[in-house]
Amino acid sequence: MVGVVSVEELQGLSAEERAELLRTLIALGDEDPLEQPRYRRRRGMVLVFLVACCAWLIPWTVVLGFTLPQHYKAGQWAAAWIGFDVALTAAFALTAFAVWRRLQIAIVGQIVTGTLLVCDAWFDVMLSWGSGELVVSVITALLGELPLAVLMFMGARALVLTTVRALWVREGRAGPVPRLREVRLFTIGRSVGGGF
Repeated sequence: MVGVVSVEELQGLSAEERAELLRTLIALGDEDPLEQPRYRRRRGMVLVFLVACCAWLIPWTVVLGFTLPQHYKAGQWAAAWIGFDVALTAAFALTAFAVWRRLQIAIVGQIVTGTLLVCDAWFDVMLSWGSGELVVSVITALLGELPLAVLMFMGARALVLTTVRALWVREGRAGPVPRLREVRLFTIGRSVGGGF
């Protein structure tokens, strides 16, 4: 900004005027990538794909409900569970690394780790149903896996909210930070519904 506006002139602006200048500058140089035609097409294709997946999975789940046997002897049982636990361990490790390095990918890591923990609890309880291992499975689910999953999801939410707050402040916005459900993708510099 040297030559256009001096540092002294900027220092002479009120906090409100500097915030307005910042918002204006961001709006001038920040095009919403989701408005570009190629991303609009991709978004449309992704939405069609997701709706098609739902449309397929609903009847498929009903069919499975009527056709799957109540008892099934599984091959590679140990390999399946060991592989799952290796994946869960890797998710914890990668999440820890991302948190340690302060990387945004920690949000994804926490969501993946939390989801794997919920799946672990579900399959432990369901597959031990009617056996002597059910009590242990329920206890480990209620005292271990599910509370850890909640911590992971809460951590991911906290990181997203922290990022939103930081952007809100760096944009020079006044007032309360919008709720997460009101924040749109790629909307820095735009005001949508009183939020971002």
